[in-house]
Amino acid sequence: MNNTINKLQYISQEKPFNSHLEAIENVLEAGCKWIQLRLKNKSEQEVISIAREAKRLCENHQAVLIINDYVEIAKEIDADGVHIGLNDMSVAEARLILGENKIIGATANTIDHVKMHAQSTPDYIGIGPFRFTQTKEKLSPILGIDGYQKILNEMKQLRLNIPVIAVGGITDNDLPELMKTGIHGVAISGDINYAMDPRQKIEEINHQFSNPTIPI
Repeated sequence: MNNTINKLQYISQEKPFNSHLEAIENVLEAGCKWIQLRLKNKSEQEVISIAREAKRLCENHQAVLIINDYVEIAKEIDADGVHIGLNDMSVAEARLILGENKIIGATANTIDHVKMHAQSTPDYIGIGPFRFTQTKEKLSPILGIDGYQKILNEMKQLRLNIPVIAVGGITDNDLPELMKTGIHGVAISGDINYAMDPRQKIEEINHQFSNPTIPI
């Protein structure tokens, strides 16, 4: 499944735009091919309405749409998959609802979280946060490079071959060190939203994953 999980994933965030949809359209126009719609503090009807429009935008740009948390809504609008938080339903439950052909990602902060999710074989695991980020209200303990290296080493020892997506305040400057830990990719929000040239930013990130260099 590794080849189908994009190395650059965008998590929607309104700021500095007027809406999630405006932010999503901005990154799609800039060339991003994986969108995670992450809506908080909105009614179910608002989420459905925004998700439908996000799906239309993603289809127009041949991009993947992942819905954060709302498994039933992901099924209703036929999104490409869901991302499950630590306090949401299990990967196994989401798989029963969505079926085998949808992408299911899950959040982790520790190796125990990873082992818990691994029992149900998620398509990827989002591990974080890398550093402090204002996009999440209830933040788990910060991991930093050492935290990722420890978890990735333990996963290797346990032979858990699940793509790891690093998340949480990440910028393109963090990629060289993060990539050396063995992560599959990164989820980014603010570094793209606030970029002077989003297309150039996305190209630079994709280029780093295509041409990794390990400093001597």
